[in-house]
Amino acid sequence: MRKLVYYVGVTLDGRIAGPGGEFDFFPQGDKRQAAAYSSALTALYPETVPTAYRAAAGVAADAPSRRFDTVVMGLGSYRPALDNGITSPYAHLRQYVVSSTLEPDVDPAVTVVPGDPLGLVRRLKQEEGTGLDVWLCGGGKLAGAVLPEIDEMVLKHYPVVAGAGIPAVDGAFDPTAFDVAERTAFPNGVTLTRLVRAGR
Repeated sequence: MRKLVYYVGVTLDGRIAGPGGEFDFFPQGDKRQAAAYSSALTALYPETVPTAYRAAAGVAADAPSRRFDTVVMGLGSYRPALDNGITSPYAHLRQYVVSSTLEPDVDPAVTVVPGDPLGLVRRLKQEEGTGLDVWLCGGGKLAGAVLPEIDEMVLKHYPVVAGAGIPAVDGAFDPTAFDVAERTAFPNGVTLTRLVRAGR
């Protein structure tokens, strides 16, 4: 069965964005450190690079997917692209946006799901034949809604405290254990941690 993988950047106090959805305060380090960090992440998860930036990141337009073939995101994660006139930010993936307010015909390559995100991810995970996983892009409320189906978390911990903002998982109190599978520290101070759901 396919896995649902929550791959997201997070502050030291567990925020994936500021109160207004801002994420430009996440420190990247100096130019050299930022370039090395970006290259390492692109090598690990090339599908997570938005289509418009793949060439600049050294990812060929026709590069085959390595880990993900599908992305699921909430409106808050989709909004930055939409605000910049980009309606299909991950055209190289199947794209689902969970939103009860977004128009369903925003883009032919984007499927708008007005409700039941848990049912959506369960259906996606049951698909056969792809051999690739589903990327949960965010945000916090969506992660809280689909927490029972999150198999892995890949967290980019940035050395900054937001103080307020959107939590990584925003839902009911539901302690859910994950085991650390691997952890990598980068010179820019970011720590990449891959966690797998305990007992799965």
